[in-house]
Amino acid sequence: MNTRSLLATASLLLLLTGCTAVSDDHDGNDGASAGKRWQPRPGTDWQWQLSGKLDTSVDVPVYDIDGFDQSGKTVAALHRDGRKVICYLSTGAWEDWRPDADDFPKSVIGKGNGWKGERWLDIRAVDVLEPLMAARLDMCRDKGFDAVEPDNMDGYKNTTGFPLKAADQLRYNRLLARLAHERGMSVGLKNDLDQIPALVDDFDFAVNEQCAQYDECADMTPFIEADKAVFHVEYELPTGDFCAESKRLKLSSLLKKYELGVWREAC
Repeated sequence: MNTRSLLATASLLLLLTGCTAVSDDHDGNDGASAGKRWQPRPGTDWQWQLSGKLDTSVDVPVYDIDGFDQSGKTVAALHRDGRKVICYLSTGAWEDWRPDADDFPKSVIGKGNGWKGERWLDIRAVDVLEPLMAARLDMCRDKGFDAVEPDNMDGYKNTTGFPLKAADQLRYNRLLARLAHERGMSVGLKNDLDQIPALVDDFDFAVNEQCAQYDECADMTPFIEADKAVFHVEYELPTGDFCAESKRLKLSSLLKKYELGVWREAC
């Protein structure tokens, strides 16, 4: 759209339809406008696979896959099949196997987070972490991803080795949201339930693990009320224990195994 009249017409159409979703033709250069970003709606079905050979045959509209491990060709192939694709990144923890692991100074690497090869990051060190995370988000954009799932977004609630406060987490999470939006991508809030009321306007969807097991799924309501998807997984409960409640709350719920391979059981 190259004229003011075309822009005005487009804006009017968006207001009339109440739609904030982007065109399906994503080229990684959508800009920062919220009207141009993909906006997944509550109840959108999805597949989350972070390990093993990627199976692209699951008949769902959204795939969440590892940003480092998967190529731009894979993203393009999923797009040709009509899928939106989310770029998984760990932004709150250091992973010793990533190609940029040596770029992180020891001063920002803290205690282990319970997963082999992973350690919490000192999210207060924004001057150090911002360029590193910006480079990762550049990678996601350049591969054509529609959105980002930044993981380990609640370090302040954990034993990280750093005296992190809630305000530190809010600042860092908003930084990541801004960096994603500047690159034309949507971004999801991963877990961090206590800060949902403060962050729901900064994020385009949510990703949650085990809210049913810990009786926390109602905490996701602000996203649903904002017409934003909540992509939810359980690992230990059978679907019979959580799917009815998930459907009532309009969550996009799956049963997965901890390794997040191909296997899934959807509500």
